[in-house]
Amino acid sequence: MRIVACLNGDRRPGAHPALPVSVDQLVTDAHAVVAAGATAVHIHPRDPRGAESLEPQVVAALMERMRADGPDVPVSLTTALSAESDPWRRYDLVHRWPSPALPDSVSVNLHEPGSVDLVQLLRDRRVAVEAGVWTVDAARILVATGPEVAAVLVEPTQVAVEDARRNTEAIARVLDRGRVRVPRMLHGVDATAWPVLEQAVEEGLDIRIGLEDTMRLPDGTEAHDNAALVAHAVSLTRARA
Repeated sequence: MRIVACLNGDRRPGAHPALPVSVDQLVTDAHAVVAAGATAVHIHPRDPRGAESLEPQVVAALMERMRADGPDVPVSLTTALSAESDPWRRYDLVHRWPSPALPDSVSVNLHEPGSVDLVQLLRDRRVAVEAGVWTVDAARILVATGPEVAAVLVEPTQVAVEDARRNTEAIARVLDRGRVRVPRMLHGVDATAWPVLEQAVEEGLDIRIGLEDTMRLPDGTEAHDNAALVAHAVSLTRARA
């Protein structure tokens, strides 16, 4: 089972006292979550102002430091439109990411415009793609287009837990019918983060947790940092082993 620590997401700087934004903070946090049991990290790169960015120089600065000083685990980056709202400019930015500083994988949300072309670009650049599937329609896009992806990230965004579970089940049915056999990861967000993580553990799926997904522990108290969230997730996986 992969345990991915999603370190910052699109949360604004200051949303949580321990939210890592700068390269130094992200490298330090990556070491902490791996020590807590994470097997990979997922990062939204930030520019010097703390805003999400897919600019080549921002990605290069992050990845060079992660390779030099970070833990020896796979690094995934986002390509969400929250980081670059213009799909065509996003494509151009990713195309210009320097080869020596490419991440191990990236997530591509299939419901976003330009996603299929972006997947192909990344495959041409030999970067593994994790397909973000938020909806049944996104699952159908994956089945219909058949891009080569390394994993599927099932990401229900509904606020209510039961609604998120129904969406997850509907997505799974489409993927199963379409014979999508790659590994699946399942995660929720905020109020659904822990219930959906527990569901993923029960189903033997890969999991992720971190301040991108929730800033609280299951009892509702604020988590001290990403490492605290990962440590609790690891304890849940061991309890069900």
